[in-house]
Amino acid sequence: MKMAAGPDLSPTFTVLENGYSREKVPSMDQGERSEDLENTKHINVGKPPLNLSVMRHCISSARLAQEAESDSDNIEFGLKSPADGKSMFLPVFRSGSCAEIGPKQYMEDEHICIDNLLEHLGASTTLPAPGAFYGVFDGHGGSDAALFIRKNILNFIIEDSHFPTSVEKAIKSAYVKADHAFVDARSLDSTSGTTALTALMFGRTMLIANAGDCRAVLGKRGRAIELSKDHKPNCTSERLRIEKLGGIIYDGYLNGQLSVARALGDWHMKGPKGSSCPLSAEPELKETMLTEEDEFLIIGCDGLWDVMSSQCAVTIVRKELMLHNDPEKCSRELVREALRRNTCDNLTVVVVCFSPDPPPRIEIPKSRWRRSISADGLNFLKGVLESNV
Repeated sequence: MKMAAGPDLSPTFTVLENGYSREKVPSMDQGERSEDLENTKHINVGKPPLNLSVMRHCISSARLAQEAESDSDNIEFGLKSPADGKSMFLPVFRSGSCAEIGPKQYMEDEHICIDNLLEHLGASTTLPAPGAFYGVFDGHGGSDAALFIRKNILNFIIEDSHFPTSVEKAIKSAYVKADHAFVDARSLDSTSGTTALTALMFGRTMLIANAGDCRAVLGKRGRAIELSKDHKPNCTSERLRIEKLGGIIYDGYLNGQLSVARALGDWHMKGPKGSSCPLSAEPELKETMLTEEDEFLIIGCDGLWDVMSSQCAVTIVRKELMLHNDPEKCSRELVREALRRNTCDNLTVVVVCFSPDPPPRIEIPKSRWRRSISADGLNFLKGVLESNV
């Protein structure tokens, strides 16, 4: 997330492998800890507006209850029924995440990983099926907005009057309500803002909601399937919407100030609550019915996608999973690769696997014709062709 140039403010952090850390990372082995300690040093850099959330890793897993398998696919809760209702596939959600400050002076990203919603919310909560919830929030102009939305967005969804009969309406309503609640929180800086991308899963149904330029990418047997659209001001549909509402785009920035067309917060750029304005908090939704071919989901802030294609990220994660089957190590490798490619932003990545097993090897049928393209190259070509259809 980038804003037009502004003043930087200043604290002290601890450098840890191209990033900053304030938490112990339990997943690193002894060798990695020793190396980190040797490379640790202190420098003075810019002061973040409030809560600083820097390099964090989380990994957890929860096997969905097998007794829910028979009814989770056909239950009615405002989502589409699967085309192949007889499928016996039931995802097992396990996730890993990594966040680093990168080359910026302070950290403004936030994220959330919940592999078992029922366990997280308590048995008294009514859910349409066993599920999970994930999100990434790319803050700008301070960390207040990203932190507030991370803490509250799930509650706004669950407590919405449309939930659970119409989950799509509940999510759209929750984003707007969270945006309004943020400006009402007088102790916070309402001029800070954040993009928001969430993934809500019930049984085989996955709903991606996106407002901003974070991105969700599905790994489908080695192929990258983009499940969200980057809301940049120059995007044709966003540009038309912005201009229709009286906004302008200057040098790629909305009203010359913001590099995204949708965000929560940024109330210095919005009118009264409930009014239409060029900067929208309403998310776009994408529903997907998971199948055995869907292996994992990658969600990340634009610090990753600025330097890496969706197909490249999927190829990296799949190869890593085949080596160690650990989604946290996968997210860490994506962050490190983005740093090697000189990203200019904070980095936050979440990898969600849908099976307890690593991805199987992709067997390319033998042909009497000599093939001069690798399996990865073939998947990339398929993705390009399908995206242009």
